[in-house]
Amino acid sequence: MSRAERLLELLQILRRRRRPIPGNELAAELGVSLRSLYRDIATLKGQGADIRGEPGIGYVLRPGFLLPPLMFSEEEIEAIVLGSRWVAKQPDARLATSARDALAKITSVLPPQLRDLVDATTLMVGPPLAKLEGIDLATIRDAIRSETKLEITYRREPDEHAAKRIVWPFALGFFDQVRIVVAWCELRRGIRHFRTDRIVTLTATSEPYPKRRRVLLAEWRAQQRKTPPA
Repeated sequence: MSRAERLLELLQILRRRRRPIPGNELAAELGVSLRSLYRDIATLKGQGADIRGEPGIGYVLRPGFLLPPLMFSEEEIEAIVLGSRWVAKQPDARLATSARDALAKITSVLPPQLRDLVDATTLMVGPPLAKLEGIDLATIRDAIRSETKLEITYRREPDEHAAKRIVWPFALGFFDQVRIVVAWCELRRGIRHFRTDRIVTLTATSEPYPKRRRVLLAEWRAQQRKTPPA
């Protein structure tokens, strides 16, 4: 393990714990001497990490510290590049542009050796996905962020008559050949999954839905855990 990787691991350990961690425990977990640990903590403090504590008492990382770019490992850079390139190939134009912009921002502040890795990575993404729906997915994402209702007309089967629904969207799933909106349906009085390619019309409203998004998401996750695998 390089020293840069060890510093990153030290930060991750401190982030996972809310109470002070004795120096000897940190050193043992990292596989280094106490003297090396003290040097690493001093280095992180010099880079802006608000680490409180002292030898014999323990150490705790105060929230708010952002990792400097040099702390990314090569595999983390590859994961960021691969994920950004996958999103950039999605048919959601606004999200694709944002992915390209985010990757450009990250690349611009990387040290030279990691910047070269972004260009030379061998992890590739296939051709762009075809746009399957006639609606703008950005409208759905905006409604999720603002926790507001959507009015849709939805066709459960390709040859079925489309019916009007009022839904409370709280998640959007991206799969290889389909996108799924997870929402509370006022008609069905429960959480339902809606394929975006079967949404015929989509209208944003300014009406907030009565539950918080995180509550609906927690309810959906609990529901998924209770559903036996197919």
